[in-house]
Amino acid sequence: MSEARRSAAALEVRGLDVYYGHSHALQGVDLTLDAGVFSVVGRNGMGKTTLCKAIMGLVSVSGGSIRVRGEDITRRPPAQIARLGVGYVPQGRRLWRSLSVDEHLRLAGGMRSGAWTVERIYDTFPRLAERKDHGGGQLSGGEQQMLAISRALLTNPQLLIMDEPTEGLAPVIVAQVEEMLLQLGEDGDMSVLVIEQNIGVATAISRNVAIMVNGRINRIIDSARLSADRELQQRLLGVGLHAELEPDIDMTAAGGETKPAAQPPRSSGPIRVYISNPTPPTRWSQPVSIGRIEAAARTLSTQVSRLDETARRKREPTTTAQASGPPAVLVVGTLDTKGTELRFIRDIIGEAGLRTRLVDVSTSGKHATCDVSAQEIALNHGRGGSAVFGPDRGAAVTAMAEAFANWIKRQGNVAGVISAGGSGAASLVAPAMRTLPVGVPKLIISSVASGDVAPYVGPADITMMYSVTDVQGLNSISRAVLSNGANAIIGMVKARLDQREDRERAASAGLPSIGITMFGVTTPAVQKIAADLRDDFECLVFHATGVGGRSMEKLVESGQLAGVIDLTTTEICDLLMGGVFPATEDRFSAVIRTRLPFVGSVGALDMVNFGAPDTVPERYRGRKFHVHNPQVTLMRTTAEENERMGRWIGERLNQMDGPVRFFLPEGGVSALDARGQPFWDPEADAALFRTLERTVRLTGNRQLIRVKQNINDPEFASIIVSAFRTLFGRAGARRRVAR
Repeated sequence: MSEARRSAAALEVRGLDVYYGHSHALQGVDLTLDAGVFSVVGRNGMGKTTLCKAIMGLVSVSGGSIRVRGEDITRRPPAQIARLGVGYVPQGRRLWRSLSVDEHLRLAGGMRSGAWTVERIYDTFPRLAERKDHGGGQLSGGEQQMLAISRALLTNPQLLIMDEPTEGLAPVIVAQVEEMLLQLGEDGDMSVLVIEQNIGVATAISRNVAIMVNGRINRIIDSARLSADRELQQRLLGVGLHAELEPDIDMTAAGGETKPAAQPPRSSGPIRVYISNPTPPTRWSQPVSIGRIEAAARTLSTQVSRLDETARRKREPTTTAQASGPPAVLVVGTLDTKGTELRFIRDIIGEAGLRTRLVDVSTSGKHATCDVSAQEIALNHGRGGSAVFGPDRGAAVTAMAEAFANWIKRQGNVAGVISAGGSGAASLVAPAMRTLPVGVPKLIISSVASGDVAPYVGPADITMMYSVTDVQGLNSISRAVLSNGANAIIGMVKARLDQREDRERAASAGLPSIGITMFGVTTPAVQKIAADLRDDFECLVFHATGVGGRSMEKLVESGQLAGVIDLTTTEICDLLMGGVFPATEDRFSAVIRTRLPFVGSVGALDMVNFGAPDTVPERYRGRKFHVHNPQVTLMRTTAEENERMGRWIGERLNQMDGPVRFFLPEGGVSALDARGQPFWDPEADAALFRTLERTVRLTGNRQLIRVKQNINDPEFASIIVSAFRTLFGRAGARRRVAR
C-alpha cells in the first residue's frame, strides 16, 4: 500500500467543478502533477486562484475529485488537508500585522517535522533573520513574500501550492524566488504547483505549462515553445474578449496533451453582451434568473470595438501629439514622492537647451503637474487604469512598469531617459529603458545602484548612479549627485545628437554588423574570425557571461545585426546545470524570429562556471574541476549533461528557418578540451555530437557539420569564415543595415 502511494501523482485533479452562486468558476478541470514544479498561467478571472482554494478546501467543490499522493482530499477541511502535507502560499500573503517574523515562523514550524526548520529558513532568507523582530506590517512587499513562502515551507509539505508568488515584487526578489523554486524542483523533496502571471518565471521553473481559460485547462504546452512564441503568448494570455479563445479548447482524454482545434473565421455579425446583474444589487438581492439575464442582453455591432478604440485614442491626446517632433529627454519618476528632485533634474536639462518631458509613473492615483500624467501612462496597460491604481502597491508597481514600457515603445522622439528614486522607481522605469535601442542614453540615479544592478540593467546599456543619500529631498549631497546625473545625460544626449548626421552618412556606406560570441577559452578562434572578416563586416564581440548572449540577441531583435556567428554557446551549460553565467530560456529566439544568417558551434560546452571553490553546490562534489582563478571555478560537463545540452540546442536549431550552419569540432570544444589539457574528454564530446545529430532535422538550409580540428585551430576558424561568407552572400558584398 505504501509503495503504491509513493508512486502516485503528487496531485491529481479530475473533472473539478466549483460554483459561486450561479457562476460556474471551474468547469471540469483536469490536471496532473507527477513530481517537481508545474506552472499554471492565465489571465485574471480565469479561475487560477479558485483552483488553489479548491485544492486547499477553502471553497466548496460541486463535482470531481482531488487526490494528493493517491489519497482523496476532496471536500476535507483545510486544517486536515494541511496536516496531510499540503502547503499553501496565498495570493496577497495574508500575514498578521501584530506578529513578528519570528513569531510567524515559530507558529508554522510546529505542524509537521521535516527538513525545513526555522534555522534553515533564516539561512535561506538572511533578510528575514535581520528582520526577525519586526511585525508583519513593517515589512516591504518582498520581505512579506519571503515570509509567506517560509511559513508554508515550515509545514514541510509534500505538495506546495503557490498563488502568484512573484506578484508585485522587484526584479531582484523575483530572481530569488525563481531560484528557490528551481532548487525545490531539483531537490525532489516536495512537488510545487505554481500559479503565475509572469511568463518568464512560469516557463523558467517548469518543463510544461498549463494555460487556464474560462475555468478550464485550455492546453498544456512545452515551456520552451511558449517562452519563444510571442504571438502565442498574446493569443492565449493577452487581453481581449474571452470568447476569442473558445475555438482553441479541445480537451483530450485525461493525462493527454490538448491540441488546438482549427479556429473558425470570426463572425462579422452582431455580438450579444450579457450582464449578470441587470439592476444594481443590494445586500438583500437574490441571484438573478437566467431568463432575466437573457432578456436584458443587448446586441452590439462589431463596429463598437472600433468606436471604443477611437474613444480611447481621444483620451490620450498628449501621448499621440508628443510621439513626434524634436527629440526630448524624458525625466521619469514618481512625482507624488520625488517631485522636487525630478523637477530639479528637469530644470538643469532645460537650462542646457534640451527639450524635456516630465513623466509621472506614480501609482497613488494623485494628480501632479507634468507633461505626461500617470493616468495617461496607465491607459497603456492592457487592462487600463484599473489594473494600475489598486490597493496592492506591489501589483500596482508591476502594472505601471508594464504600462510605461508599452507607452515608451510608441514614442519616436526619445533623446534620452533619466530617473531618480529607490528600488521601486528603478523597477518602474528599467523595463521600459530596456526596450529602447542601444545607444539611446539611459540613466537611473538610485539608492540600489551600489549593489547587484543586473536585474535592472539586464542586456541594455543602462547607466546606474548611486545616490549616496536616499532620494528624499534636496540637500548638499543630493543636489551634487542629481546635478551630476543631469549633466551626464546632457552630455550623452548632445554628443549623440551632434553625431547623428555623421552616423547616418557613415551608415549609407558602412559595413554590416555581425555578432560573435566569445569566452576566454575560445578567444584565439574569435580573434582570427574577426580578423578575416574585418574588411567586409563590423565584428561585434560579446562575452558569453549570460548577459552577453542576451545583449547580442537584443541587437538582433532591433535589426542592428546582419548575421550571427554564435561560436561560444557555453551559457547553455550554466542555464541547465546551475552555473553563474546562465542564458535564459529565450536564447536563440531572436535568431529564430528574424531568420538571420546563423553560424554556430559548441564553444566551451565542456564547462560549467561557478565562483570560488567553496561556492560549488554540494551535489557536484567529486566532479572534475579546474580553478581558473580564486573567484572562478570550472566544472567539466559529463556525457549525460552533454546529451541534455545537445537536445536543448538541437530543438531550437530545428525552429530556425533562416540559413543555418552548425559546426562540431571533434578536436575539442575549448582550449581546456584539447588533447593533453585538463578537460580533454572525447567520450563526453562524442555524446554531445551524437545527440545533436539525432535531434537536428537536416535540410538544405540547416546543416550540421563535423570538423576534425579543435575549436581554436586556425583551420577551424577559416571554415567558419568561409561558411558565413557563403550564407551572407558573395565575399566583399556590402549591405546597409538598419541602425
